[in-house]
Amino acid sequence: MRIRRLVRISSIVPGTNLMPVPFSIATTVLIAFGVTFTLDLFDSAKWISLHPWLSVGNIDDARAILGAIMGAVSTVLALIFSVTLLVFSTAVSQFGPRLMPYFLRERTMQVALGLFLATFLQSLLAFVVTGRRGDQEFVPQLTVLTSVGLVFFSFCYLVFYHHRIALAIQTNNVLARIVESLNKAIGEFSQPRLVDVGFFSRPKPDEEPSADAIRQRCLTEGGAVMAVTSGYMQTLDHTRLVRVADRREAIVSLAYRPGQYVLEGEVLAHVFPRNCASELASTIHNSIKIGQHRTLEQDIEFAFAQLSEIALRALSPAVNDVYTGLSSIDWLGDSLRLLAALPASDGAWRAVGGAIRLLEPPVQFGRVVRAAFDMIRQAGARDAAVTIRLLQTCERLAGQLSDLEQQQAIREQVEAAYEGAARSFEVGIDRNAIEHAYRQACERLVAAEQANRKGPLVR
Repeated sequence: MRIRRLVRISSIVPGTNLMPVPFSIATTVLIAFGVTFTLDLFDSAKWISLHPWLSVGNIDDARAILGAIMGAVSTVLALIFSVTLLVFSTAVSQFGPRLMPYFLRERTMQVALGLFLATFLQSLLAFVVTGRRGDQEFVPQLTVLTSVGLVFFSFCYLVFYHHRIALAIQTNNVLARIVESLNKAIGEFSQPRLVDVGFFSRPKPDEEPSADAIRQRCLTEGGAVMAVTSGYMQTLDHTRLVRVADRREAIVSLAYRPGQYVLEGEVLAHVFPRNCASELASTIHNSIKIGQHRTLEQDIEFAFAQLSEIALRALSPAVNDVYTGLSSIDWLGDSLRLLAALPASDGAWRAVGGAIRLLEPPVQFGRVVRAAFDMIRQAGARDAAVTIRLLQTCERLAGQLSDLEQQQAIREQVEAAYEGAARSFEVGIDRNAIEHAYRQACERLVAAEQANRKGPLVR
């Protein structure tokens, strides 16, 4: 149990580890150093003869070149790391601390660190092997030239790196990257929830109960599997759980889905039949990754919350950037449109050709809408532009909603935004604009509800 807790604490957001890429580049360059150094040894022993123009001069020339390279590279390496983190920290103070992983995932930063680290290490080794050994002088001409080539390439890449960082911290690009990740998560969420279990696949029952009925049966008759550590459920290996459950003809009903917080000692899952709970407990624990961070891998709500956080920061008195708040509302509306287009999910995962083997709490559209709009609506209750944009976005979404439940979630936001605005604005032009946006949204919602009562929306 203690080991699991330490693993949770030491885990990081995927893609934010700054060590793999720089050390991989450094390792590659050090291998290249071994090759060039070997060729220089062969040339010194007169086994091969390098072209005369591959010469950098005598020992003093070589050591002067290498010393200058190490001084310049070490300075730039320190500046890259410190200045980049300073820039990212400033950007995070504007956009929110939970967006730091977006900046740390910037691959150009990791490559730049790797190039300068590799150049420094290669030049240091070349400096060490250059010198006199007794009566013999050894100048690794090809190795020194490689150092010169590396430092030239590194500084050229530094220009590209600064270009990428300048783009990465721009508000529109930050929003676009989050929306891209969110749309990708929504696309994955729409994939069929079927798992090929191969030879062990069980036939589907002739009359299978609904997912809700099976979930209730697991709660009342199934065996409980307890959580062994606290933290956010980050990812869930659905395929592994479905395959193992199908082999034992069991059903696993999870109490949480990725993004929710789990307390140690709480019920993590129920397994039916009860006697399979102890057998599947280890598989359930190993299939669920729990850490101290929420991630975007299987957590749609978190991406909506991140967009909402950018809007909240922009609307705060310290920043007062209304246009960023309005842009966030626009992108939230577009992502809600994509989510509304998906068929309603019951949270069930099935074996191909088989029965339900895994149940997780389904993503509720109303909950996502509240995560997207509630705090923005509250923070912008005294800002006419924010209230009007919220009402207009809800109006535009009304025609895209596929069922009455979705329409009810949007109607709640419309009524709440109007109720908050009615008590806040005394200026006639603002009040009239809000009244007009409110009427338009209500009329669009009524028309959509009437259309849905006549028949489901065809997509």
